[in-house]
Amino acid sequence: MLELKKGEDILAVVGGVATIAEARNVFADKLDNVNLQKLSLIRNEEALIKVANAIILGRPDSVFINTGSPEDIQWIREYSLKKGEEKKLAKKGHTIHFDLPQDQARLVNQTYYIINPGEKMSSLAKSVLRSDALDYVKKYMPGIMAGKTMIVGFYSRGPVGAEAAIPAIEMSSSGYVLHSAELLYRNCFEHFDAEAERAGLFFTNVHAEGNNTPEDVPNARIFMDRSWMTTFSTFCTYAGNTLLLKKGNHRFSVDYATYYKFEEQLSEHMFITGMTGPGGRKTFFAGAAPSGCGKTTTAMVGSDFIGDDLAQMWIDKNGVLRAINPEKGIFGIVEDVNKEGDPYLMECLRGDNTEVIWSNVLIADGVPYWVGNGEEAPDKGVNFQGEWFKGKTDANGKLIPMSHKNSRCTLLASAIANHATELAESPEGAPIKVITYSGRDSDTMPPVWVAKTPDEGVVIGASIVSKATATEVGATGVNRQPWANAPFIPGALADYMKAQFILFNSSKFTDTTRPFMAGLNYFLTHGNRGGSGDKLLGEKKDVKVWLGWLELFANGDVEGISTPIGYLPKYDDLVKLFKTIDKEYPKSLYEQQFSLYIDKIVDRIDLQRNAYSKEADIPVRLFEIYEKQKNQLLQLKDRFGSIVSSDKFI
Repeated sequence: MLELKKGEDILAVVGGVATIAEARNVFADKLDNVNLQKLSLIRNEEALIKVANAIILGRPDSVFINTGSPEDIQWIREYSLKKGEEKKLAKKGHTIHFDLPQDQARLVNQTYYIINPGEKMSSLAKSVLRSDALDYVKKYMPGIMAGKTMIVGFYSRGPVGAEAAIPAIEMSSSGYVLHSAELLYRNCFEHFDAEAERAGLFFTNVHAEGNNTPEDVPNARIFMDRSWMTTFSTFCTYAGNTLLLKKGNHRFSVDYATYYKFEEQLSEHMFITGMTGPGGRKTFFAGAAPSGCGKTTTAMVGSDFIGDDLAQMWIDKNGVLRAINPEKGIFGIVEDVNKEGDPYLMECLRGDNTEVIWSNVLIADGVPYWVGNGEEAPDKGVNFQGEWFKGKTDANGKLIPMSHKNSRCTLLASAIANHATELAESPEGAPIKVITYSGRDSDTMPPVWVAKTPDEGVVIGASIVSKATATEVGATGVNRQPWANAPFIPGALADYMKAQFILFNSSKFTDTTRPFMAGLNYFLTHGNRGGSGDKLLGEKKDVKVWLGWLELFANGDVEGISTPIGYLPKYDDLVKLFKTIDKEYPKSLYEQQFSLYIDKIVDRIDLQRNAYSKEADIPVRLFEIYEKQKNQLLQLKDRFGSIVSSDKFI
């Protein structure tokens, strides 16, 4: 069990401010009259004391309070440009930010949960004892904002007033970080006190980039204090490490849902999107996928796109699973984003009137370019490692691409043509009918399959694997990625899994409101399905077919083929859907994609079962389902051989 406010509050210990009177003395000393007046509108004393302690810790030259007004937001833009964190590009409203070459993705080996002695943690998480974290903060953070301005912003992770929304404070000496926050999160300065009272808590985030030099990066740390729901980030600027409202606070939300909102809420690494079915019917999806595995592309295929990364979910009084996006913008990977596969996003990136912060792409004559954009590439420019030209190699003789694989664009989601802005901003949330789980799986699972029961759906989520991507520094190979949320689950995996089994089996659902749960996989290759080479069997636009079939299945318009792993689509139903995207779908391709490769699936089950067997207190239901599916698969192998086509089940 996670116990909040247990152990010393590191921010309070180092800052030394304990009372509201002391906090007000700090403000009187460090804030000018304008910012003092702005801060006076915040009455939550706990929040004010935290802001004061951050000021004492960082020792900035000045403090800027961001109310979210147009004037304050413009000040932040100009501050980031003045510091050189961003530079203007040719298109109005577009800027470029370059992270250090050593700081291009999540610093997984330098990211830790601060824990108290004896606390149970996820076996996939790195942790540091509170005393050791305190030593680091005392050594590296006092005075880290000297010569800079500390910007303080008050945000809501979700529409103000939503059941699962939680307010948060972001404090940073980086204009880029706060500029990004204004695109990605809802500034709730005027509602902060009321939201903190409604939610019963708020998150606190402190970031300082220091001198921002390569020599500093080895000392970079991203600390997340579970007990005090406070994050510390130092010596880095990559948004995944510094925009702590994002993955840092997501981790706290996972903890809070697991231990304090049991059978009520979930906090997931999921997109939210809606598909329009026959007769204009709207069916909403929430889908998990590790970063770099097509989550943004999937979200934007929908007719009613809401979010591409995170979802806060709860069961409402009518037994409907509701979801909100804690963000209002996207921080999306741009590699392979092009007009054919991502027309809505490309219109924002290449059209006018959209504010965009680019990171780590190639800039030539003030225009951003990236790998896979489907456009003619320039011969030279400037990218994340400096001057670039075609054929340039690194110290090991390896070609340097024109853009980093984890290069990003940050923009308002409402700028995208298919964004369902009204619903996205509604505190009621979107009604979720289908939950999907996917990873980067080149050789095992079919493109889409539906769980027969909620328990089997939870097992699909628990069994995600994914090839390592450029979103994590130092990650290699094929890794287990339970629920695509594993990097963000602080507590024991057994506790999180139990919460999943309990919620999806909840008696609060009715037969018509309980969500369907499914697996997706876009990454099967010819070489792993009877052919040769690493070319994918499908392409980006096929995603609309897989979601389209799930929309029909969830509403009873089509039936599936019953197999040991779940329900598979029938060929004739897919042929009709492929025609809607002007594509032929030969039976031979269907057989490649949907035949069950028994040995591979059994190996996958054994891998997961063996890994979970090393975890304490994993629910026995997981192992029962693995055993049942394995036995049924081996029986099929005895009858039909190691490759079983879907025709054998009809």
